[in-house]
Amino acid sequence: MPSSSTLHFLFPILFFSFTLFLSNSPIALGNPNYRDALAKSILFFQGQRSGRLPPPTSQHITWRGNSGLLDGQLAGVDLSGGYYDAGDNVKFNFPMAFTTTMLSWGYIEYGKKMGPQLASNREAIRWATDYLLKCARATPGKLYVGVGDPNADHKCWERPEDMDTPRSVYSVSASNPGSDVAAETAAALAAASIVFRKLDPTYSKLLLRTAKTVMQFAIQYRGSYSDSLGSAVCPFYCSYSGYTDELLWGAAWLFRATNEVYYLNLIRSLGANDATDIFSWDNKYAGARVLLARRSLVDKEQTFEPFRQQAEDFMCRILPNSPSSTTQYTAGGLMYKLSASNLEYVTAITFLLTTYSKYMATSKHTFNCGNLMVTSKTLRILAKRQVDYILGDNPMKMSYMVGYGSNYPRRIHHRGSSLPSLQDHPQSLGCEAGFQPFYYTPNPNQNILTGAIVGGPNQNDFFPDQRTDYSHSEPATYINAAIVGPLAYFAGIN
Repeated sequence: MPSSSTLHFLFPILFFSFTLFLSNSPIALGNPNYRDALAKSILFFQGQRSGRLPPPTSQHITWRGNSGLLDGQLAGVDLSGGYYDAGDNVKFNFPMAFTTTMLSWGYIEYGKKMGPQLASNREAIRWATDYLLKCARATPGKLYVGVGDPNADHKCWERPEDMDTPRSVYSVSASNPGSDVAAETAAALAAASIVFRKLDPTYSKLLLRTAKTVMQFAIQYRGSYSDSLGSAVCPFYCSYSGYTDELLWGAAWLFRATNEVYYLNLIRSLGANDATDIFSWDNKYAGARVLLARRSLVDKEQTFEPFRQQAEDFMCRILPNSPSSTTQYTAGGLMYKLSASNLEYVTAITFLLTTYSKYMATSKHTFNCGNLMVTSKTLRILAKRQVDYILGDNPMKMSYMVGYGSNYPRRIHHRGSSLPSLQDHPQSLGCEAGFQPFYYTPNPNQNILTGAIVGGPNQNDFFPDQRTDYSHSEPATYINAAIVGPLAYFAGIN
């Protein structure tokens, strides 16, 4: 996993105006195949699966095999399933739950535009929720939040199918609180309950019932899971922004799923008014505000006006020619937030741009950033620029989605992709056996992890394509989960 995504260091970058990078953009010459990219962005999740894989008819990334079948055994429970977060073999529930929430939100907003990918998106969501339900229901009063010792795992370079590192089990409880991971889990289950409401009402009710229980735990026993679990989650997925944003996010999703005033009152009681210019697995303020602003824009409910204003304040901090912009852009037009795993912020913020644009179009709404008038189209153009950049409209002429186009990263920082599959090498590869022949080699990866989006280029639009450069070359579930919605949006309007 991109542990360095937590090293918040910004490089000074020459600022280019929005109009300049749009007018100079070669996108008029290109024509991204959003439908192909959408299919691949969802297929990627099959390569991240943990547990017993389904038959070949449902498992199209065939170089993967069963793994982690005994996960949870050390705690006397079954915690098999779920996803590996990135290029390692650990299951971190904090980013996994956020991944699930974003896949569900994408389904809710853009499902009608997904066409043949609708069922595969639902399948990707359910692979996560089946696991999250186990974590929430296995032991009363306890929420399991991860499997696998990250410190031991990161010393090895081995296939998930060969794992021999400790599969330590981590949990939060009343005496060991984790409001952030619990509220994010509640958000994921609540959002997914909306996805399955019509297709599988029984499953949907189980998701929502569990979401309420987990949210209650998050509210009642307040504390950060980083404090409770220490080096098991830090510096990998520390909750740097605290847990108030997750309480807001979880309450917003439960309000969306239930319409119960209890959650609205909780939202009001949090006093979560921090301004922000980021959205990620760690910081959910902007996402919660866009979600709540829908009630103001689409449903015309006056009481949600403050959330609309906060959502628009966020947009003004993102738009490049806004007087209050705090967001830098590369010369090639890519939003540049942080030096490590920058595309995770680009895809998440792009999701908010397309979604708010959609709400604005529905209500014929505009707003101002100082003297700049912002329309639905303003946000859509910026979102499209980011998506097109990722798909190859950039100075490197490289797609940052593996398997999309002809020029894409070949040496991604990913164990399963870089090591020979069980079919090609049936003998077990031990902890360190993979380093010399497969990790340090300049040769391309053995297996193509179709659809994986990597951390992306640096502030100069340059990408070295080196396996050892994990802050740029490692894919992650939450990078992909956030772009599924925007890809469906552009696939559906073209």
